[in-house]
Amino acid sequence: MQTAYLILNTGDVLEGTFLTEATTIEGEVVFNTSMIGYQEVMTDPSYEGQLVTMTYPLIGNYGCNVDVKESDSFGAKALIVQTVSHHPDHPTSTHTLKQLAEKTKVPIIYGVDTRHLTKIIRTHPNVFGKISTDPQEKVTMTKIDPDVVKKVSVKDVQHDHSFSDSHAHIAVIDFGQKKSIVNALTAAGANVSICPYHTTKTELDQLSVDGVVFSNGPGDPVDCLSLIPTVRSIADHYPSFGICLGHQLLALSYGMQTKKLVYGHRGGNHAVKSSITGKVYMTSQNHGYVVCEDAVTDEFDILFTNVNDQSIEGLQHKTKPITSVQFHPEAHPGPMDTMHLIEQFVRDVTKKGAVVHA
Repeated sequence: MQTAYLILNTGDVLEGTFLTEATTIEGEVVFNTSMIGYQEVMTDPSYEGQLVTMTYPLIGNYGCNVDVKESDSFGAKALIVQTVSHHPDHPTSTHTLKQLAEKTKVPIIYGVDTRHLTKIIRTHPNVFGKISTDPQEKVTMTKIDPDVVKKVSVKDVQHDHSFSDSHAHIAVIDFGQKKSIVNALTAAGANVSICPYHTTKTELDQLSVDGVVFSNGPGDPVDCLSLIPTVRSIADHYPSFGICLGHQLLALSYGMQTKKLVYGHRGGNHAVKSSITGKVYMTSQNHGYVVCEDAVTDEFDILFTNVNDQSIEGLQHKTKPITSVQFHPEAHPGPMDTMHLIEQFVRDVTKKGAVVHA
């Protein structure tokens, strides 16, 4: 195996070993605190453009299954881990982590001091890095591609093949959607159409949808400002539910602002508190930006807050059927404490749809 160097824009250089074929790759360096879910991370479009550090020290211990994936084509640019399990043990495992990485072409380096790396990321607000065989390489990247949403979104409308006339028809506006969101919607009883990121209200009218989900996705929400008028026109006319980037774009469309977190929230152990009941839920999260606390307009109530840093984790319009959350209620990986939010949205849209189409 060949020595790998992770060169950071902070001036730090960390050493490891290539698990896969040696390569040179550059991206934003982030960390994920999940103990499980490395396959989902590797295939989650929200990680497009990022080198993901797994803080849990042993990765690959339950193997991999080719059917477990959030996307067919997009995800993390690379994984950075401490120790790799070469002999996984799980009844559904079909591949080792190395075999899956070779199959999906996702570079992995191991033997890295991930604890030290995580401390660096927590100290500096914007960490970019380059993985290379040459420790003298320089980091040139300073920002995720502003057109990354265009890259990861579907190009044409894709329909669920199990349509039922008695089910609500929900459009997922794809800014980088995870398959688990679509799976959760269909499991809750909805017909789903996945639509390109630039889909307009007129196009949704032609599809005869009953509600809209604005999906997760990668990058800075401000890079999507050209989409804001479209997001607003859709949310003004359809019951809407936003997840992660979709939550941020809904907030921007109603006059709010977003900001970058120092090191983001990524993992399956993030606690959020309901502003209505005071109940605390464990959630799966993957974001580097949040809605500004002091920019929430009078039209909205804050639905959830983060227990650790009190950042906004959910919003609800006071008079319109618009709800959005910063976390991932569909989980995968992570706790499913908030799956009821998706199920409730489908029930609400079904009731409204039954009246509209009667």
